[in-house]
Amino acid sequence: MSRHPCRAACALAVLLAAVSCRRSAPPAPPAAPGAPPTVEVLKGGRWLFTYAEPAGTFATTDKPETVPEAARGMVRVTDPAGATAGAGDRVYVTNLNDLVASGKTTAKPMSREAFETAALAALPGGQSSPFAPQHMAQAPAPAPTNAPPPVSGNTRPGEKPVVTIYGTSWCGACRAARQYMTEHKIPFVDKDIERDPAAAQELAEKAAKMGIPTDRVPVLDVRGRLLLGFDRARVEALLGQPT
Repeated sequence: MSRHPCRAACALAVLLAAVSCRRSAPPAPPAAPGAPPTVEVLKGGRWLFTYAEPAGTFATTDKPETVPEAARGMVRVTDPAGATAGAGDRVYVTNLNDLVASGKTTAKPMSREAFETAALAALPGGQSSPFAPQHMAQAPAPAPTNAPPPVSGNTRPGEKPVVTIYGTSWCGACRAARQYMTEHKIPFVDKDIERDPAAAQELAEKAAKMGIPTDRVPVLDVRGRLLLGFDRARVEALLGQPT
């Protein structure tokens, strides 16, 4: 046995305290997954710029000055070396006007669907009708809660719609969109945002997620991309040429 029990006890206490402190320390946090929050884009670098064309297609160039001014506000930037490889469906987007004016800008990540929706929404709108609050007051009373929502379209049982039309009964552009989908046998559902509160809420949530307004109808959900107004060329660009 030790001739100095006090020293031995103190040493043991110090050892236990050290072990206890080491065990209670939290583990180092893992590296945050996903893409960097921003990427600096410099003029003259090896960047590719993808922008929306009026017809609804997307074009890519390596010369920022060649991007039409109307499309520069929402442009995807890609580094061929892989510096802008986002996580999942994330892409990097910037306002190209800053790069053209000052020689540099910052790109932020966003979902591919949100980029394509916002880029198309920034272009001159398609055929549409203003949707003002007074239209809601003029709408018929909503159907009883136990009745099915007033949804129509041309989808068969079990068939998934390709397009969702959010519109109203009085909107001429909405009727044109329905007629086009029917004539080209494109599976769609038609949701009246005046008569169906759930449809109005659904549209509001989609629009907020994509960062677009809902002050006119129709709004078309084409495979996850939202189009403001009915523009045949843009619908065809998102669907592929209908037969």
